[in-house]
Amino acid sequence: MNVGFISLGCSKNLIDTEVIIGKFKEHNYKIVNKPEIADIIVINTCGFIESAKIEAINTILEMAEFKKKKCKYLIVTGCLVQRYFEDLKKEIPEVDLFLRLEDYNNLWNLINKMIENSIQKEKIEKTKNEKIKQLPMFAEKEYLAREVSTGENYSYLKIGEGCSNMCTYCAIPYIRGLFISRPMEDIIKEAEILAKKGIKELIIIAQDTTKYGVDLYGEIKLAELLQKLSKIEGIKWIRFLYSYPEGITDELIKTVKENDKICKYFDIPIQHISDRILKKMNRKTSKNNIEKLISKIRKEIPEAILRTSLIVGFPGETKEDFEKLYNFVEKTKFDKLGVFKYSKEEGTPASKMENQIHYKTKQARLDRIMNLQKQISIKKLENNIGDIQETLIENITQDKKYYIGRTYKDIPEEDGVVYIERDNKNQNLINKFVKCKIVDFSDYDLIGKIM
Repeated sequence: MNVGFISLGCSKNLIDTEVIIGKFKEHNYKIVNKPEIADIIVINTCGFIESAKIEAINTILEMAEFKKKKCKYLIVTGCLVQRYFEDLKKEIPEVDLFLRLEDYNNLWNLINKMIENSIQKEKIEKTKNEKIKQLPMFAEKEYLAREVSTGENYSYLKIGEGCSNMCTYCAIPYIRGLFISRPMEDIIKEAEILAKKGIKELIIIAQDTTKYGVDLYGEIKLAELLQKLSKIEGIKWIRFLYSYPEGITDELIKTVKENDKICKYFDIPIQHISDRILKKMNRKTSKNNIEKLISKIRKEIPEAILRTSLIVGFPGETKEDFEKLYNFVEKTKFDKLGVFKYSKEEGTPASKMENQIHYKTKQARLDRIMNLQKQISIKKLENNIGDIQETLIENITQDKKYYIGRTYKDIPEEDGVVYIERDNKNQNLINKFVKCKIVDFSDYDLIGKIM
């Protein structure tokens, strides 16, 4: 049978989807990209914030329409299912199988039984224990057999699951459980397989990569893991995302500084800068510590790219709190910055807090910071003119006039790109690294010339 997949949400979800694709391929199913020709449709959902939940529900209902045609089975999994398992079973009977995260280790048995018609719309009992716990990850062999869907150049590499930080606005611990690290030898083995497939860039992910190793080894092991990954032949770039500020140690900064394979790129979700709001968020840092960290990174690694994410409109955020955040962004001048409006998620402590902020106020605050960041970004891009940068060519424009590439400064699908004019002297450069001189820029991207 033909199987089609839809993966919603973050890159961590994408890896889960790739593992499931690998399972179907292992059992000789054909993977297709069009739902209208799929016998089975698998949707991996996100349930992190309200907009993600709406997107997931709409996608499920849209795909359910294909059951009136060719599709025989609709399978839904991921964070939305984990969070609203019983409600979804009642409200969307068109779905043949809902898979929670704890079902992953029994994944194929459940799917196979469904396909054999022995447990159509199986009633899996929801656990009675609502206490936050550690949920299992996929087994090592499932990770090794996953089907990479991000192309030939880069792949995400998940090093942990869940989160133990317990930020008051976040539902992840209630969905994905407490943080659990993958054994280092499993991660290395997967990275070696990816390198043999031709992957040049590893993007290390977890809900908080700086917590890696604490549960398994009793101490943070991210720096050691990065060093070991950098020894793998064929891997050119390594970057790590979602590094919480309190977990960025001197050892980690030193590792990034001294190891040529590790991109000088720090993704640090600080969320806010007001100490009062940080405390209400249950963040484990402060304005002073954040500012010291940023200063230290820029002193030790002047070429480092700093990316962050912020939340505006958190319950009780006053004009004064917001102005502190705005002024901090103006002063710090992050290279990359994303802003989210606070989303009231049921079951989280913040959802019960007083002084919830009106959505128009949230939007106005988001717009102010993004307008500021746009001006900062333009100046940052302009400062690249004249630089010679190593660039990975990944694609070509539709009119065939330009190559599309990335430098170490850019995360795929998130940050900007470099457009490089093609000529008769530089054909067949896709998937190769080139030296590129930056000669101009547009609103978000750079324009370069091959040296």
